[in-house]
Amino acid sequence: MHSAPSVSFPVGRSRSAGRILLAVWLMGACCAGFAVRLMDGVGWRMAALLASTVWAGAWAARAQWRQPVGRLQFDGQSWSLTGSLSIPAARLLPALDLQSLQLVRLVVADRHSHWLWLERRSDPLRWLALRRAVYSRAPSADLAGATVAAQRPAGSSPSSP
Repeated sequence: MHSAPSVSFPVGRSRSAGRILLAVWLMGACCAGFAVRLMDGVGWRMAALLASTVWAGAWAARAQWRQPVGRLQFDGQSWSLTGSLSIPAARLLPALDLQSLQLVRLVVADRHSHWLWLERRSDPLRWLALRRAVYSRAPSADLAGATVAAQRPAGSSPSSP
């Protein structure tokens, strides 16, 4: 099995992700509006529903606007991000894969994480290499040792050729 190639990919605000967030928020706002129409009178439940709807929209807009801009890089072992946010070494975990749009979580050693939208149109030529790297697993020392031991003939010692 071969490891994934090193890859560098541009990251930034994604129009497609913004449209998805807007569509999801609009569906929630329509449901909230329908629920408000069914309520008997103005009360704390209506206020809480409307406040949570506004808060969710503001949070989504803020998250979309604050997306880091830079380059995501994979060196075969770990991921790094350079640009408006600098992360020297991290793990990347896929969360949502829509084939031409991915939502991934970049986890730093201190357990702090950053969510990134990766979009094919940012760099179509490197998209497949990026996808291979996202789904690859870095080789571990234990696994590499087990592979070497499994390839050795029975009865031979590690030092014998």
